[in-house]
Amino acid sequence: MSVRISGLNTEQGKAYDMPMLPLDREQMLTRGWDRIDFLFITGDAYVDHPSFGAAILTRLLEDDGYRVGVCAQPDISDRDCLKRMGRPQMGVLVSSGVVDSMVNNYTSSLRHRRDDRYSPGGKGGKRPDRALIAYCKSVREQFGDIPLIIGGVEGSLRRFAHYDYWSDSVQKSILADTGADILVYGMGEKPLQEIVSLLAKGVNVRKINSIRGTCVLRNIDELPGSVSGFIRSHSCEDNASDNVSAISKKYVLLPSFQEVSESKRSYAEAFRMQYEEQDPLDGRTLIQMHPEGWMIQNPPSKPLSVKEMDKIYGLPFTRVPNEIYTKQGGIPAISEVSASITAHRGCYGGCYFCAITMHQGRIVQKRSNRSILQEAESITGQPEFKGYIHDIGGPTANFHERACARQEKGGVCGKRACMSPEMCPALRVDQSSYTELLREARKVPGVKKVFVRSGVRFDYLLADRNSDFLEELCEHHVSGQLKVAPEHVSDNVLRLMGKPGSSSYEEFREAYRKMNIKLGKEQYLVPYLISGHPGSTLNDAIELALHIKHNKVMPEQVQDFYPTPGSVSTTMYHTGLDPFTMDKIHIPDIREKRMQRALLQFSLAKNRKLVIEALNFAGRSDLIGYGPECLVRPQT
Repeated sequence: MSVRISGLNTEQGKAYDMPMLPLDREQMLTRGWDRIDFLFITGDAYVDHPSFGAAILTRLLEDDGYRVGVCAQPDISDRDCLKRMGRPQMGVLVSSGVVDSMVNNYTSSLRHRRDDRYSPGGKGGKRPDRALIAYCKSVREQFGDIPLIIGGVEGSLRRFAHYDYWSDSVQKSILADTGADILVYGMGEKPLQEIVSLLAKGVNVRKINSIRGTCVLRNIDELPGSVSGFIRSHSCEDNASDNVSAISKKYVLLPSFQEVSESKRSYAEAFRMQYEEQDPLDGRTLIQMHPEGWMIQNPPSKPLSVKEMDKIYGLPFTRVPNEIYTKQGGIPAISEVSASITAHRGCYGGCYFCAITMHQGRIVQKRSNRSILQEAESITGQPEFKGYIHDIGGPTANFHERACARQEKGGVCGKRACMSPEMCPALRVDQSSYTELLREARKVPGVKKVFVRSGVRFDYLLADRNSDFLEELCEHHVSGQLKVAPEHVSDNVLRLMGKPGSSSYEEFREAYRKMNIKLGKEQYLVPYLISGHPGSTLNDAIELALHIKHNKVMPEQVQDFYPTPGSVSTTMYHTGLDPFTMDKIHIPDIREKRMQRALLQFSLAKNRKLVIEALNFAGRSDLIGYGPECLVRPQT
């Protein structure tokens, strides 16, 4: 165990004079270290800012007294790329970065991206495809049998057998393909601290099997007796196809990898079980058979307290990229977050195309106002600060408090959503604490304006009888345009997105318009829209296009549905089934997805041919012509 590093237990909010963690042997020696305890590999450039998970986890381990070296975007063609600081004493930690590497490297139409906002100069190509697998292979080649822990978004959302859009196939748990000893899913602070503490005490990594917020892949003889006993009594080890799901008070046996690979219905059923057990209070241990062994997901980690959140965000971040990137054009992603503050984590909105439920979770975990305001004060001291805090929020800005009494106890409802198909009667609708936080932030000396850019859930806003938040938002926290996410106008599509009906957005748009008139401001809504979502037909897309035309909205933010790992919508896309009802769903093929996307931007000349094709195919040639209702002129 390393000796605790001095100078870290400084009062929160004070200026720190702490160097970044070392990237090579020279920087390691500068710190007076002769070796490191852990090597942290990340697919992003090294940015020491709390918006980056690698920065949070490495600073947290440093604060706990461990010597941590960072290997950012290693060149895996170099057989010694991980050895710059020698062999770590205790283990290797691996994350592919803030975004899944395949999402980072490819567009929804499977075109290779040339840019990467998390890489020097914004240039792509710095991280390999399936980076987590590639990095772990290099770890095994260069360090052999060393404790290997994986996590981050890519690991978290690929922890079970999962549909992979890029190969159009069901892939095994990423534990099987990486050969890692432990996978940390969700927010990793608590489980990672428990793991490294046990490793520091000399516990064999293969014996660390039961920590909350972790998954392991083990042979049955390596598992605790209660787990192995349940498996033996409810499965046939020698024939994976004979596996059937089984449930007890503590364990849930999912359909096996082989079964979910062969049966889309089994895949949908397995996902529903996973989704319903993401409850830190009563969630059970999930078990799924793979050819390599038994994948065990322990229940989710307990939510962080306000005190724990304050400690994490009070760590000595420099808030800048490592200086080695300066001559390479810097790291573009820092411009979006350098003057932004995370006020809370978690989201109970339950949008089906979003994987937050399976990663961050539904329980809101917030910081104290004191902690947030101290961070605001520290931002005002940055040389490049111009007086504008870009954001204070989280996954959803106005979800600043826990949703209900059950969330206060650290749990969620497994079979009931908070916001859809309608708001749960137990939901507490109160934006007053967030409103007060924004008021206090505006008073911080040196702050000219505080923006809210992390997204506002408008149906929740409307449900609050107190209109203070909407007035404060329009008066002080919008700069001409407010980005919102109605996603669609077809109630059928919205239902399959886990979103409120279209009337909710119409009501909000009118309330926003009236409030800006009252305040004497000319401010607009910029809607974020999704095309090609499971369940969406060409007629639904045409309905949305007509809505855009009638309301004279030219959407800048249009996203063709992207089937990323870990979401309800991706399960729908792969199976053609609603995993909660098993109803069949229309799934647009690639050609129809292109037509639906073109319809949302029908006025662009490059889309004319596709729009005409879509309208003819749907039997709506009446919308081709020169009349006021027409979407597009004839091709000739």
